[in-house]
Amino acid sequence: MAVSEYIIPGLLVRDRLIPVPLDWSKPDGQSIEVFVREICDPVRRAEDLPLLAFLQGGPGGKSPRPVNGGPSWLFEAIRTHRVILIDQRGTGRSTRIETATMDRFAQDGEAAADYLLQFRADSIVSDFEHVRKTVYGGKRWETLGQSYGGFLTLTYLSTAPEGLAACYVTGGLAGLTATAEDVYRRTYPRVAAKTKRYYERYPQDRERIAQIADFIAANHVILPDGDRLSVRRLQSAGIDFGMAPGFENIHWLVDEAFSISTEDRLSDTFLASVMAATSYDGNPLFAVLQESIYGQGVGATGWAADRIRAEFPEFHETRRPLPFTGEMMFPWMFEEIRSLRPFRAGATALAARDGYGPLYDLSRLAENEVPVAAAVYFDDMYVDAELSLDTAARVGNVESWVTNEYEHDGVRQSPRVFRRLADMVKERGGPRG
Repeated sequence: MAVSEYIIPGLLVRDRLIPVPLDWSKPDGQSIEVFVREICDPVRRAEDLPLLAFLQGGPGGKSPRPVNGGPSWLFEAIRTHRVILIDQRGTGRSTRIETATMDRFAQDGEAAADYLLQFRADSIVSDFEHVRKTVYGGKRWETLGQSYGGFLTLTYLSTAPEGLAACYVTGGLAGLTATAEDVYRRTYPRVAAKTKRYYERYPQDRERIAQIADFIAANHVILPDGDRLSVRRLQSAGIDFGMAPGFENIHWLVDEAFSISTEDRLSDTFLASVMAATSYDGNPLFAVLQESIYGQGVGATGWAADRIRAEFPEFHETRRPLPFTGEMMFPWMFEEIRSLRPFRAGATALAARDGYGPLYDLSRLAENEVPVAAAVYFDDMYVDAELSLDTAARVGNVESWVTNEYEHDGVRQSPRVFRRLADMVKERGGPRG
C-alpha cells in the first residue's frame, strides 16, 4: 500500500489508493480503487488523534481539495482530529466514471444500470468500512456528513454502527421512507420561494433574464462545447440558489450576458459561464444517480422530477419572469448536454428499474446508540426540513440544531457549524470510545 506524504501550508497530507471489490457481494470479482487522503496538523503528526471521516455531498461528489484556508470546517477539525477524505467510488481519483467508462455500455442500458447501481450508498459505506478496518486498524471514527453525506450516515448507522464513534450531519437527514415523488413535491415550492427571493434582491434581473430567455428561444444559440443552449437549460442554473453565494453567482452571470456594443448577441463570457454552470463534466454521477438515491424497495423512480414538474405549471419555460429549477434532473438533459449523452442509456434504464435494495434499516435506526448531532437548515432548498425533523424523531440518539442562519452549504461557510455540532456531542458525554 504505497503512501505519498507531503506538506502544504498548515496541513500534513498522506495519499493512498486502496483496492476494493466493484460488487461487495462478489468480493473475488472485478475490483476498483478508492482514493484515501489523510490530513492533520503537521505539528501533531505523531499523535494518536481521533479520526474524522468526511462523507461528501453528491451523489457523485469527490472530497474537497484544500486551498487557501478552506473549507473552513477542515481547518477547524484538524485542531482536534486526523481527517480522512475519501473520494467516493466513481469520483475524483477513485476509479472515476467518465464518458469513456460508459462507452462499453452504449448499446446495453440494463448493463449500464447494473454497473451504476454499484455506486450507491451501500457500496460507499462498505468502502469506508474497509478503509477503517484495513488502514486504521478497526479504530472507531467520527463522521461528518454534508448533504448526501447525511444520507450515507443513515446507511452507515443502518449497516455498520459498530464502526462509528459519533456522527455529525449538516443539511442531510434524508426522509427515511420518502420517495422521489415525495421529495420533489416538497422541493419545487422551495425552489419557487428561492427564485422569488432572488428577484426581490435583484429586481432589475427580472427584465434582463426575460430578455436573455426570449433571445435564446428565438435564436440558435451554441455554447463553446457545441451544445445548443435552450431556455430550460438556462433555468437549471437555479440549482445554485440553495447555496450561500447562489444569488450572487446568477446575478453576475447575467450581468454580462449581452455583448457591450450590441444586444443582438450573447457574450462569449456569458456562454462560457452558462456552459460551466449547467454541464456535468466534473461530476456526471450527480445527474445520473440523483433520483436513484431515493430508490428503495419496489417501484421505479420513473423520472420523478419531470413527472412532478407537471403539477407545477408555474415552472414552464415561457413564464416571465423566468422561473428557475433546482436539484432536479430531467430526461432531456441526457440528450442536450454533451457530457451526459454517454449516460443516457444507463440513466433511462435506472429510471425504469422496478426495485432497489433498501438503504435504511428502520428498526436498527430506532435503536441507534451512536451519538448524532445534526444541523437542519430551515430554508434548505434541497433537503426538506420537515422530512429531516421527522427522521431525527425516528432515529435514536439524534439531537438537532434547526437554524435559518445558513444555507445548505453552511458547514463550508463557517467553522462555527462543525464546532457547534461537536460541542453538542461533547455535552452528551462525547463520542463512543
